[in-house]
Amino acid sequence: MKIGLISDTHIPNRSAKIPDKVFDIFKDVDLIMHAGDLCQLSVIEDLEEIAPVVAVQGNMDAFNGLNLSKTKITTVEDIRIGLNHGYINPRGDTQQLYYMAKELDVNILVSGHTHVPMIEEMKDVLLVNPGSPTVPRLSDPSVMVLDVNGKDIGVEVFKVGNPVCSGLQFAQEKLSNEK
Repeated sequence: MKIGLISDTHIPNRSAKIPDKVFDIFKDVDLIMHAGDLCQLSVIEDLEEIAPVVAVQGNMDAFNGLNLSKTKITTVEDIRIGLNHGYINPRGDTQQLYYMAKELDVNILVSGHTHVPMIEEMKDVLLVNPGSPTVPRLSDPSVMVLDVNGKDIGVEVFKVGNPVCSGLQFAQEKLSNEK
């Protein structure tokens, strides 16, 4: 089973839409998991044109009127996959993510929040974060595809655009508006 992993899209607050390249990358997936900060339900609707979507609440979603579950668990071929935004301090702390995975009793934990892609195996748990396809932090915009084939698990990071510095983008927009 192929699963598209995406997080931190922030539509329309920080980006108008999901990049078209994401839809190309996800065209053959069986399921899409969104790790929160959708900011608008249309993100789920758009992604559901490709495959069923499982999504969880991110820290910015409540501000935008969304009320999703904070955690979901999906079982694929005897592999338990946890989905949680990963809103922890310090941001992206793998030790806390590992303990969250253990509390959920999952083999894989998919999280977001950092806007930076990560794949890390800690003991008996695989921690993955697809980054953000729209507002990365000091990294390339990205998504992932998780491939579960029995006990064989593969994860691939896909770059979906050029690095973006939102501070620079804001400064350029301000200059354009002042002209």
